[in-house]
Amino acid sequence: MTAGGPFLRVLAVDDEPPALDELAYHLRADPRVARLHTASDATEALRLLRDGDVDVVFLDIRMPGLDGMELARVLRRFARPPAIVFVTAYDDGAADAFDLGATDYVRKPVRAERLAESLRRVLGSRVVPGHPGAAAHAEPDPAIPVELAGSTRMLPRSAVRWVEAQGDYARLHTADGSHLVRVSLATLAEQWGDAGFVRIHRSYLVQLRLITELRLVNAGYVVFVDETELPVSRRHTRELKDRLVRAAKQDWNR
Repeated sequence: MTAGGPFLRVLAVDDEPPALDELAYHLRADPRVARLHTASDATEALRLLRDGDVDVVFLDIRMPGLDGMELARVLRRFARPPAIVFVTAYDDGAADAFDLGATDYVRKPVRAERLAESLRRVLGSRVVPGHPGAAAHAEPDPAIPVELAGSTRMLPRSAVRWVEAQGDYARLHTADGSHLVRVSLATLAEQWGDAGFVRIHRSYLVQLRLITELRLVNAGYVVFVDETELPVSRRHTRELKDRLVRAAKQDWNR
């Protein structure tokens, strides 16, 4: 590790010794990990967290006693909560991981390159000692679990350009494709409103800064995002116009 380079203080938690040993081996081999602690259960993990600062917890989900999801809920109440990366053999916790604001969701058996990707995401979403951006405030970039090539990956919210409702599901549209996720459009509209996403229709949620045009067509309006035309409902037209005007004034005053 080069002097002054980014580094992380990491805690790995797993009740199965072989799995914990493998996880610790890969983490120790990464130059971005400056300090690594390990714990075999939630009680030991909480003791280590109490005794020292930790930037990220790599956390198994299914453990006896307090499981990984329950421990993550405890960690969220910390004054300075660490980032959470779930490491599990199961897919059924991905939706809960999203609700808890997990940075990543890694499937077992773990691979060095997959853990390296998780560490990049942690560094990209947090200010950590020694990181070049530590002097400035970094805006968090929450992620949502998506299925990709047979595995669960955490898609950064910043990659989502617009969202389409599909029943109780939502389809997230990015620059290079789309992903169907088990979360309602109403939930995303509530959770992502502060990040610039605006409801333009009962079926569409759009990142406001990516709207290139608002056009009157026949009796209603449409917006254009990435050359895609999306309808604007009458009930959302006034709010959308106001938001676009406010955004333009802010840009003008910068």
